[in-house]
Amino acid sequence: MTERIPLFEEDKDYIDEDHISEFAKALVWQDDYDYDANTPTPINDEVPAIMSSMNSINDNNNNNNNNMNGGGGGGGDDDDDSSSITDDDIMNSSYFDKQQQQQQQQSDMKSNDSLISRPQTGTTANTSTISLSFSSKRPDLISSKSDWFPIGTSSPKKGTTKNSHHHHHHNNKQKRSTTTKSTIEILKNEFRNSSTYTLLRWPILIFVFSWISILGIIYFMIRIYVALSEYLITWRGERKKLRDKLRKSKTYKEWIKNALLLDKFLKLDKWSEIPKFSYYDYKTIKLTIIKLQKLRYEKNLIELMVILQGCLKKNFAGIENRQLYSHRYYGTKNLVEEYYQEVIKCLELIINDNNDKIDIERKWKFFKIVSKNYGKSALCLSGGACFAYTHFGIAKALLDENLLPQIISGTSGGGLIAALLCTRTNEELKQLLIPQLARKITACEDPWYIWIPRFLKTGARFDAIDWARKANFFTHGSTTFEEAFQRTGRKLNISTIPADPHSPVILCNDITSPHCIIWSTLLASSAVPGILNPVVLMMKNPINEQVIPFSLGSKWRDGSLRTDIPIEALNTYYNVNFTIVSQVNPHISLFFFAPKGTVGRPVTSSTKKTRSKQQYSSFRGGFIATALEQLLRLEIKKWLQIIKSLDLLPHLLQQDWSNIWLQNFTGTITIWPKNKLSDFWYILSDPTELRMKEIIEKGEKCMFPRLLFIKHRASIENVIERGKKLTLTKLKQTKNQQSGYNDDDDDDDDDNDDEGGISDYDAQSFQKVVGWSNEDKKLLDELDNDNEDEDEDEEEDEEEEDYDDDDSLSDSFEITTEHLKQRRNTIF
Repeated sequence: MTERIPLFEEDKDYIDEDHISEFAKALVWQDDYDYDANTPTPINDEVPAIMSSMNSINDNNNNNNNNMNGGGGGGGDDDDDSSSITDDDIMNSSYFDKQQQQQQQQSDMKSNDSLISRPQTGTTANTSTISLSFSSKRPDLISSKSDWFPIGTSSPKKGTTKNSHHHHHHNNKQKRSTTTKSTIEILKNEFRNSSTYTLLRWPILIFVFSWISILGIIYFMIRIYVALSEYLITWRGERKKLRDKLRKSKTYKEWIKNALLLDKFLKLDKWSEIPKFSYYDYKTIKLTIIKLQKLRYEKNLIELMVILQGCLKKNFAGIENRQLYSHRYYGTKNLVEEYYQEVIKCLELIINDNNDKIDIERKWKFFKIVSKNYGKSALCLSGGACFAYTHFGIAKALLDENLLPQIISGTSGGGLIAALLCTRTNEELKQLLIPQLARKITACEDPWYIWIPRFLKTGARFDAIDWARKANFFTHGSTTFEEAFQRTGRKLNISTIPADPHSPVILCNDITSPHCIIWSTLLASSAVPGILNPVVLMMKNPINEQVIPFSLGSKWRDGSLRTDIPIEALNTYYNVNFTIVSQVNPHISLFFFAPKGTVGRPVTSSTKKTRSKQQYSSFRGGFIATALEQLLRLEIKKWLQIIKSLDLLPHLLQQDWSNIWLQNFTGTITIWPKNKLSDFWYILSDPTELRMKEIIEKGEKCMFPRLLFIKHRASIENVIERGKKLTLTKLKQTKNQQSGYNDDDDDDDDDNDDEGGISDYDAQSFQKVVGWSNEDKKLLDELDNDNEDEDEDEEEDEEEEDYDDDDSLSDSFEITTEHLKQRRNTIF
């Protein structure tokens, strides 16, 4: 019997039962549409005591204020009282009822005002305490069909407010029968009232689904043909042995070694030695390297900063094009490697320079500008039920290479992994991302004789309260988004959508919802119809840490139904323009097809010897198969878009399902883990330790081919951030005691970044440094001629291709002989 391996913090659950209780109460508030705040319940049984305390405070204020007890000036007192409305009065829906009653019952105005008047100075602390106690009252609900069409479905209709309390006491049963409909059931689509729509909707929908089914059958026949042709024709003999060896690699170093062997056997390494490539501007890259080298040798930092400011931006000259990493199993163009190496050397020179010619403030502004131009990287983890556990392996591979981004988003099942990553430090994660983590994954442990009756009763297989307790381990208790960022430095993002199908989506993070509790957001993001009912988000009151409903008690559900990968929102909040997407949704993975190869997985021709211009540019399965695949996939997507635009699909389980295939599911780099048919049996089951080991290994192997691309991007991004922090620290030290220095200038979101930029230099100087001189144009012409000669030689005799390290570039690079000796070396 094998020894039981302990798990880090295995004995800790971090459950706060008080917070779970408040969450349960909020769910009851929302479900009980006819909830009466005056009825004694476990939630509001303390209301009489609170009201008594408020009356006593008002009595004290009346005794201390002579004007309120005098016979004259009564009208002025009423004006003061009517203007003294607290936030809790606005939160309490009964306040508006009282206001209308006051208009009819002027004799009772003072008694009503005594309940809502604000105490005078001297009782502020007591009032704050009592006001916060009202957070346990039922919150108002908000729903909307869109941002411009609000619908107050939870409020009584106009004209019935006067007798709302009387009606509740005398005809309670009748009221319940007419008002217990949910908000979503009340909402109606005005566009469905057309008679022609009613007549033609179902025939059109049946025709479209029939046509999509036919297209889907043809599509998968083509996919089967491509897979069989690759298996039976392309991958045979020695190349198949090398590929199988590559797939069995256990570590990243082992994978690199096997990938280089396969590249060499397939002669893909020759491709790296040819600078010319249509997917990036190799001329601009060559010229930039020459200028950077020259300025670095001369230590001309001012002009060097100008050049770097121009090239440190997203996808400069196509340098981040995926095709640059899709023609080899490991590696890219040598010229690209050389560019990254040179840029890092120049940035390091600026950071380590102690010369007083450039003041520290200008350096800090430089790094601030290039940081905003270059942008940030983010890891996006998709939903996908229990397939989402593959994200553990993805995160482990990034963590082992110190490449885990500081910005992480997750949706549905991916939110669970994202929460774990953002609430634990790197040292803690290394102890947690092991197969023994399966002991803490017990979300699906209920047997069938428990969840089937629950499903029949509630319409959901799982219980929100039970999941709330189990999620606390992964969120480190009732941690908020702001607390998670303070603890680990990572910015967590979880996508959720309102239960109302037409309300806008929210990406919960430390900007939009800093005090929101992560586990409540995690439950909302996992609330797939039929799996988990919509839940209320909870937040910590920043004043007294009391747990209260977020967003006025509205309910939220799975964000993957509309925004599985929130790329636009991440760019808006954090300036993210490089996304690493781990996509495990089974209904999306079925349609993944890379006709020109993907990062770390090139398209390999079935013939070993071809003409040089075709050797690295074949289509997967051939041109005809690729063309048919693209045509059918886009045709299916077109008809799905028609269904969405015409609103033909019925809203099953009160949800619009038309977006599940029409979202943007990819990023700059997209990982598509392969799922076996047997994996679908475990789609809603907890993994064992043995199966968790297999899942983590699968995720790591899927990540290995993409790590080089991520390393190149992260290498520059990390140096920029380090330079920004170091220069900021020095700047604070030099200006700490000076007047006029404000720490607010350090905010990354400051838009005033023009200072210290290119505008500091005159146009002539900028043209001299950045522009192409006659020598540069002559150099580029020589490069073109050399490349044309190389192409002609390759066409005459491919077997004579033998690129030497020192001769891989044209003679125009003789001015940088010393650097050329090292140009084949990577920076890692």
